[in-house]
Amino acid sequence: MSEQQTDGLTIRGFQARIHELYGAKDAARGDAATFLWLTEEFGELATALRSGSDEELALEMADVLAWLVTLASIRGIDLEAAAMRKYGLACPGGCGQVPCACDPAEKP
Repeated sequence: MSEQQTDGLTIRGFQARIHELYGAKDAARGDAATFLWLTEEFGELATALRSGSDEELALEMADVLAWLVTLASIRGIDLEAAAMRKYGLACPGGCGQVPCACDPAEKP
């Protein structure tokens, strides 16, 4: 993809791109093994947060996102629609406001 083609990429578009690149491999691997890969990527992200460069951190964040959309695809979930359904209007945690007014010590 050229830079022009990726400008304004949506979650749905990214999910479709990852599926285009790896869909057959991902389907053969299944959700349990994919979840293990996602978990490994979270570990690599933790390492990059602790001692990596900004570039390493960015690449690990991209890997986590790619494995997350892979898992969503395997399970037939449109991740963009799910994110908008949960977070698109306001805080889903109870306060229902924008910005969130929930107690910072609580998970919204």
